[in-house]
Amino acid sequence: MDNTMPILLVPGLISSPRTFAPLVPALWRFGPVTVANHIRDDNMGAIARRVLAEAPPRFALAGHSMGGHIAFEIMRQAPDRVAKLALISTGARTDPTEATERRRSLMARARSGQYRAVLDEAFPRIVHPSRLGDTALRQLVHDMGDDVGADAFIRQQTAIINRVDSRPILAWIRCPTLVLVGDADNMAPTALSKEIADGIHGAKLVILDNCGHLPQAERPEATAAALVEWLKVA
Repeated sequence: MDNTMPILLVPGLISSPRTFAPLVPALWRFGPVTVANHIRDDNMGAIARRVLAEAPPRFALAGHSMGGHIAFEIMRQAPDRVAKLALISTGARTDPTEATERRRSLMARARSGQYRAVLDEAFPRIVHPSRLGDTALRQLVHDMGDDVGADAFIRQQTAIINRVDSRPILAWIRCPTLVLVGDADNMAPTALSKEIADGIHGAKLVILDNCGHLPQAERPEATAAALVEWLKVA
């Protein structure tokens, strides 16, 4: 009997399938792995609908950062299709006012031709301080930014700004859930992950040490191990 489960991965803001590449060798043993295309629409509802239209009938769902916001929207639209849920480096709240103001500034700069500068300035905010000199990691961020492009970056920021509060749905999420975050995540602090884990019945919280906002790239072995344990849960 085939017990494999399709796995759907949803990247974060200005992230492409490259972000999950270090994890695929560990995950594919559990079922076919697909990375969602989340760059075509400018609101969470439309992004989720398009992802669902292209997804298997039932799947294990893992979303990183913005991908976590999309995962929450998928849970609103089609909870019965999600067999397992993993929320990585994300939060359930709406966008704070100061964050929205910063996003609008970044969008304006991207429109004016400063997209590459935006990527450069983002790097120190999304990685652990010990990795500021990691040239391969910096190149990954640039490459993913190129994959996404300035126009899609603006659409993604628009969707993030207008996202709804997902805290009300936490209590009715009943599938096996993993909540994973880096201990030095400046973009989605550990308190936000703790809030999610506390709100979902039976959720497991994993906090990785020496890790910023990109656990797939910064702590790939530990991230893969946590996801493997999640996939093993009946």
